[in-house]
Amino acid sequence: EDAGNCLATVLYKKKKSPPVVSIKCSHTKDQKEIQEEDNRLYQRIRHQSKPITGNNIPDSYGNIEPALEPVWALAVAGSSSIMWEKSTETLGYFLAQVKSVRQWIREDEFVEFDYTVLLHEIPTQEIISCHMRLAWLPGHPLRVKHFCASESHGASEGSGAESGSAAGPSAEKGANF
Repeated sequence: EDAGNCLATVLYKKKKSPPVVSIKCSHTKDQKEIQEEDNRLYQRIRHQSKPITGNNIPDSYGNIEPALEPVWALAVAGSSSIMWEKSTETLGYFLAQVKSVRQWIREDEFVEFDYTVLLHEIPTQEIISCHMRLAWLPGHPLRVKHFCASESHGASEGSGAESGSAAGPSAEKGANF
């Protein structure tokens, strides 16, 4: 959704570390409206009669079943932290597809999902497969752990943890599940 008009300045350091980013946005939604959207999304997930599972989201025609829209929205938010971490001055990524998703039932109020996502690497056109574990509760940071593998890059890239919100990623690190 449109979160507003934003201007970002991204400075890439020569060493392998996240870029320095300065973002200025004029939001078209106020914080209360964003919280209400997060709560609607959360309630939709929590009120499923059984754990959510799915494959190939979107399908080969670009369609997403309405019942799977909440898990797609969380996949977009969670994978953005992976793309952020992996991007360089010469490489960028887009979420191509959720290959599979499975919801975990938790004792607390958080919702948790295991994803296999496919990221499209630009300009190489390579498809990168990443396993992502995501936990979220409105009003709390989105917590993401991931492991990515690709033919040309090996199978050793991953993270300890990332955190953000359903409204977008955050640079805060160190969240535990």
